[in-house]
Amino acid sequence: KDWTTRNCQKVEQADQDIGYLHLYAMGSNDVSDFAREFYAAYKKDGLIIDVRRNRGGNIDSWILEKLLRKVWMFWTSGNREPNTNMQQTFRGHLVVLADQYTYSDGETFTAGVKAMDLGPVIGKQTAGAGIWLRGRNRLADNGMARVAELPVFAEDGRWITEGLGIAPDIEVDNLPYATFMGEDAQLDAAIEYLQQRIEQRPVKPLTPKAYPGVTEPADDIEP
Repeated sequence: KDWTTRNCQKVEQADQDIGYLHLYAMGSNDVSDFAREFYAAYKKDGLIIDVRRNRGGNIDSWILEKLLRKVWMFWTSGNREPNTNMQQTFRGHLVVLADQYTYSDGETFTAGVKAMDLGPVIGKQTAGAGIWLRGRNRLADNGMARVAELPVFAEDGRWITEGLGIAPDIEVDNLPYATFMGEDAQLDAAIEYLQQRIEQRPVKPLTPKAYPGVTEPADDIEP
């Protein structure tokens, strides 16, 4: 928690337009953590999703679905900030941080981000532990053995993840001594990438044109 808090503070101090969230795992208990941090940051111009040290789970599809939502319509009243449809859609630039301690469903999430071109992965190659477990193996004493049975492959037929890991788009290593001294080259690289990306391709503001027949936007009228 202290590590995550320091990362959040570092990102906030570097750029108010960039959000940060870390997922330690991908289980049912982590859904609320993602929702709390994501919905607080979805209006920002940039977002860092950190799955370094992620030990896995099974909520990758749920998270990816949130990132895949597309805005196509907006509505507003008076001078209020516009709302989007689809609701709570992130419109900015995304970076995912991963490393050699990113396991299992953390790797599946990372692979999905790359496959669907949601943003670059920065860091180190993930662990390569990508065979899913099945819990249907009942034992004679009515116990159950969970066995790795479900390897995964890409649309083109390539086997992925298991024994291979997911390679980053931008490789950055956190060296031991620098890490001990509190430095984080991977997080620094993510911040720098997003700052450059936001400058090169600014997120378009949601500004409606004048309503037909009205020369100026109507003032916000409270009842």
